[in-house]
Amino acid sequence: MKRKLEISELIFKIISYTLLTMFALCCLYPFVYAVSASLSSRSAVEYGEVVLFPKGLQFEAFARMFGDNMFWNAYSNTLFLTLFGTIWAMLVSILGAYALSKRRLLFRKFFNFFLVFTMWFSAGIVPQYLNYLATKQVFNLAGIQDDKWLVVIAMGMAAMNIILLRNAFEGVPSEIEEAAIVDGASEFQVMTQVYIPMSKSTIATVALFFAISRWNGYFWARQMISNANEQPLQVFIRLRLEQYTDSEVMAGWNEAYATDSVIYALIVCSIVPILIIYPFIQKYFAKGVNMGGVKE
Repeated sequence: MKRKLEISELIFKIISYTLLTMFALCCLYPFVYAVSASLSSRSAVEYGEVVLFPKGLQFEAFARMFGDNMFWNAYSNTLFLTLFGTIWAMLVSILGAYALSKRRLLFRKFFNFFLVFTMWFSAGIVPQYLNYLATKQVFNLAGIQDDKWLVVIAMGMAAMNIILLRNAFEGVPSEIEEAAIVDGASEFQVMTQVYIPMSKSTIATVALFFAISRWNGYFWARQMISNANEQPLQVFIRLRLEQYTDSEVMAGWNEAYATDSVIYALIVCSIVPILIIYPFIQKYFAKGVNMGGVKE
C-alpha cells in the first residue's frame, strides 16, 4: 500500500511540475520574443523570422528610443505617478484599514459593508469620468494645473487592498496593543510602532499591487491628462504605436530596423523596472496575501 502511494505521489509531482513548467514558459515567451524582436533586423521582423533568438542583431531601435526626449519625459511622468500614487494610496489604505480594524469604531459594521458594497456594485465609467472631471475643475480653481496630481489623488483608493490590510491588522494580538497603551503609547504610535511592523508582509504586497497598477495605468491617464508633456509611458507607447502604424509613416520608413522593433523596445523598457523590483518583494507576497486574505 505504501509502495502504491509513493508511485502515485511521484506521478502527481511529475505531472504537476511538467504543467507548471509549460505554464511558466508560456508566460515567459512573450517577453523573450519582445526582447528578440527589438534587437532583430527589419527583414527578420517583417518576414516573421524571429521565433526565439534575435536575427540580424542591431541596437538602432533602442538608440532611436533613447534619443527621443518624449520617451524620457513619459518615463519620468510614470515614475512620478508610481512613486507618489503608491505613497498616497498606501497612506489612505493604512489609515482606513487601521480604523476599520477597531471594534470600538462607531458604525464600524456600516463602514465595512459600505466598503465591500463598492466591490459588488459600481456606478460605471461615465459617472466616474464625470466625477473626475468635476475634481479636475476644482483642482484648476485651486491653481493646480498639473493633471498628474489628479490621477494620483483620484486613484488613491482600492477597496480590496483596504480589506487585505484590515484583515492583517485584525490578526495582530490585542494584548500587544494593550501593553503599548499601558506604556503610554498614543494611537498614532500604536499604529506605526505595533501594527505596521507586524503587518509588513501584507503592506509590502499591497504596495506592490498599487505600484504595478500605477505603472501600467493607461485608460484614466489618457482620459484625464490632456497635456502631452504630462502623459505617462503607457500612453506614450500607445501613441507611438498609432503613429508607426500610420500608412504615410510606414511608406517613408527606410531604416535598417522595423517600426515594430521600436515598439518592442519601448515595451521591454516599460517592463524592466517591475522585473527588478519584484524579486525583492516576492518573499513577502505569499505571506502577505495569506495574512490579509484570511480572517481568523
